[in-house]
Amino acid sequence: MKIIAFYLPQFHSFEENDKWWGKGFTEWDNVKRAVPLFEGHYQPRVPLNRNYYNLLNDDVMQWQSEIAQQYGIYGFCYYHYWFNGKLLMEKPMENMLRNHNIKLPFCISWANEDWTQAWVNKSHKVLISQSYGSREDWKKHYKYLRQFFKDDRYIKEDGKPLFIIYRPELIAVLREMLELWNELAIQDGFRGICFAYQFKNFDHTKSKEGELFQYGIEYQPVFSRKDYKKTIGFAKQYFRNFFADLFKRPTKKENIICFDYDKEWKNILNTKPRDNKMIPGAFVDWDNTPRHKNRGSVYLNVTPEKFEHYLTIQIKRAKEVYHKDILFLFAWNEWGEGGYLEPDEKYQYRMLKAVKNALNKNNLERAD
Repeated sequence: MKIIAFYLPQFHSFEENDKWWGKGFTEWDNVKRAVPLFEGHYQPRVPLNRNYYNLLNDDVMQWQSEIAQQYGIYGFCYYHYWFNGKLLMEKPMENMLRNHNIKLPFCISWANEDWTQAWVNKSHKVLISQSYGSREDWKKHYKYLRQFFKDDRYIKEDGKPLFIIYRPELIAVLREMLELWNELAIQDGFRGICFAYQFKNFDHTKSKEGELFQYGIEYQPVFSRKDYKKTIGFAKQYFRNFFADLFKRPTKKENIICFDYDKEWKNILNTKPRDNKMIPGAFVDWDNTPRHKNRGSVYLNVTPEKFEHYLTIQIKRAKEVYHKDILFLFAWNEWGEGGYLEPDEKYQYRMLKAVKNALNKNNLERAD
């Protein structure tokens, strides 16, 4: 079973973040500033031994890959930020490519959205925008990616590098771009590119470009989350508790939306795949209040034991319902959104142990 964890390459300073948020800013600043916003709220999250690492340190990435392998993670899916030739947060992945002491397989997800200020306030001021250019621009993008595709550690399917596009529906020239990339990959000796999409706003069964995608990823917990606003938007204040139970609506603590971990996992485990292209997902935890503060959302009643229980079931479903030997997990190190496997002061290595136990309960080892 190939469990692939999404990986955020943000934990280092770079010029643009210095300009937008202040000298030396990294995601750790958000994590450290977090405070509990209601009774029992697990914040701040503190890495074990206060390991506020810098991803430009090769030893850190080697440590990450070693403990990931030790506890059953097959590979990382690195987020890639390309803005029509402009790269952001590229150094960790480039350093990993050069460091062959890092043995962990990997693939790439192109996070093809504008960067805005929305995560700190309600402003949607664009800091850097996405534009998709022309054939020459697409060739430049492919030329950058090919160095990763050619690496022996890159995850491939039938001779095709697995490349994920976070939100394909935003790309007006999607067909032309992907067809060109396939041509270029074949010229490089691949059998093409294995394209997958990640966010639920795209549906290959309803899109005219859906045929270009070999896979759709059920990116959790977003994919299976119910739209509670539509179900109870009409309810008056004095009926809110009644409708909360009736529709299993998340509760609110002031402005914070609080979801129930067990109910969300029930949604995930009741999800039926759109078709045989879908890859199942799982999630460790979620709490984005370090970024959004009292406008954020939180999952309640999370424990490593529950995570292990639900992941055990989802691995079995991957094999029996989805007929897949691959599962995508949120996340390796999304500390600012509460989704991480890395050891922290509260649970230490228990979330990682949950992954290994879930594999063992399915009589599976980490795939090589």
